[in-house]
Amino acid sequence: MEGALRSRHRVVPILAAREVEDPCAGAELFALLVLGDAMAPEFVEGDVIVVEPEGLATDGSFVVAEARGEWVFRQLAREGEGWSLRALDPRHPPIGIADLSGVRGVVIQKSRPGRRRESKRYGP
Repeated sequence: MEGALRSRHRVVPILAAREVEDPCAGAELFALLVLGDAMAPEFVEGDVIVVEPEGLATDGSFVVAEARGEWVFRQLAREGEGWSLRALDPRHPPIGIADLSGVRGVVIQKSRPGRRRESKRYGP
């Protein structure tokens, strides 16, 4: 019976961006829903952010990154020879990173569902 159930359901593995063999797949924009208060007041829970995986990450960019074994949404800040992922809410401590290899994309737009006029774009 278990084999019959498996054959009816399609299994789609979720791979990290660097494991994807199709070079186009990693460059496609994607959207995420903001959870929590770490990026308030600029981004509040329920906002939708659009992320560009091939975007230019610079000092001050809002980024999605893999750090300490989890995915985080933070503002990138240059600190000496390294970098820091900083929350806008000071109650959340910064996360130090040596380089930008963990950055998975740059936020280029945010919007509030149901409020079309509350859209904002970011970037160069």
